[in-house]
Amino acid sequence: MSDVLSRSPDDQPPTHCKDGAAPSFGLIVFGASGDLTQRRLIPALYRLFRGNLLPERFFVLGVSRTQITTDQFRDLLATSIKSATPKEYDEALWRAFATRISYEPIDYAFQESYIRLLEVLLPELQRTHGGRERSIFYLAIPPTLYEDVLLHLGASMGSEKEGDALRIVIEKPFGRDLDSSRRLNRLLHRFFKEDRIFRIDHYLGLETVQSLLMFRFANSIFEPLWNRRYIDHVQITVSESRGIEHRAGYYEQAGVIRDMFQNHIFQLLALTAMEPPVAFEAEAVRNERAKVFASIRPFALERLAEHVAIGQYGPGRLQGLSVPGYREEPGVRPGSVTPTFAAMKILIDNWRWNGVPFYLRSGKRLMTRKTEISIHFRPVPHLMFAKALDQPIEPNVLLLRIQPDEGISLAFQTKKPESKICLQEVRMDYTYERELLMDAYEWVLLDCIHGDPMLFLSEAEVERSWALLTPVIERLESTIQPDRFPNYAAGTSGPEEARVLIEKDGRRWRPL
Repeated sequence: MSDVLSRSPDDQPPTHCKDGAAPSFGLIVFGASGDLTQRRLIPALYRLFRGNLLPERFFVLGVSRTQITTDQFRDLLATSIKSATPKEYDEALWRAFATRISYEPIDYAFQESYIRLLEVLLPELQRTHGGRERSIFYLAIPPTLYEDVLLHLGASMGSEKEGDALRIVIEKPFGRDLDSSRRLNRLLHRFFKEDRIFRIDHYLGLETVQSLLMFRFANSIFEPLWNRRYIDHVQITVSESRGIEHRAGYYEQAGVIRDMFQNHIFQLLALTAMEPPVAFEAEAVRNERAKVFASIRPFALERLAEHVAIGQYGPGRLQGLSVPGYREEPGVRPGSVTPTFAAMKILIDNWRWNGVPFYLRSGKRLMTRKTEISIHFRPVPHLMFAKALDQPIEPNVLLLRIQPDEGISLAFQTKKPESKICLQEVRMDYTYERELLMDAYEWVLLDCIHGDPMLFLSEAEVERSWALLTPVIERLESTIQPDRFPNYAAGTSGPEEARVLIEKDGRRWRPL
């Protein structure tokens, strides 16, 4: 039995916010005809525009290899926005927003295209719409194009690259291993200073993820408990019910560890485990996140099965429908050994977390879509009710629900009414009001416009996380046998190896 103690919608507590006016900007999107731009970026910008969160003077210039006109590009975006935000679409508002949008076909390998972009198109748009305070180059392109675009763009910027107005935004993956991430960072630094480089991990823009630092360090009843004396273990779960959809070309090269662990899941780990920064400022917060990665115990490669379990989904049933296995997905190689599931046991060697395991898991085609962090506290030292109870009492669990049902809850024991000695679990629960939530891409775009890098990854974070995971990936790729996969059916909770990974320690996964 579980009761819910929640805040009434009419009982609004005081809030403490710090906001500022956004500077004028020009957003230049490379890969503008692609799925990311149409499905995430432009709808997020439209919602910011609708909420009066953008400055009066700004423009968006889409560039890609697709040969279409500005009017055709706007029509594509209008369709995407109607699909993404059907209740928020307003024809008059869209027309006002669309006047700020232009499109230009580009040849990524042709230097003259970049010269025209920087010396002709941008000055014209700045004269028409403003935006001189920030020129933001957003690389919404496949990683294979990063090097060519950065080299041509940097060569065309000239002395402007030393100025304060230029920004570069780059989507994951940030390389595919430690060496490639270092090469990418060196290339970025040839043309941009570190504080002008915005490496996007949209998970950092999710509302509950942003709230984690506030929850930990602004509440005196939790901050003293956030350590090895009171916490038994931590579980971080990113469960996806979807398959790979149309991303086989990328996913076959990446797999679940590159796709989810090096960025999203390790960032959730860092925010959960980091020490309090000296101030709520980007550099201080990012430094503490990086220190977590420096403190993680390296994996013992000769005993990797004790700390890592992987899997690949086979055919199964999900929500009453039959779904194919990974190897039957369009574009996947026959007999592919690309993992679609991984679970890890992480140990952090520092004073706060010595001996406290962090269990991480993520997979595709699992039974539910869920992202959560669960903090499992230690049991009470002596349970005086033990002889009177017919089953053990579950220790307290603090749950941070990141998606889809964003909120925070704490489970604890109380006496069941009308009983002498009968306990029941109840929950204190806070659920975010969905209509008030900003999309993760709205947050990261707004912070990029403001020039605040707190929700973006630093060079140190990227390279330290790759340093931990590259040896693991290389060992797994060299030892996986085709007959080991698939090892879990679509629509289940993952492979048996993941269950064994945690149960051998006397613990169990939270159910999906």
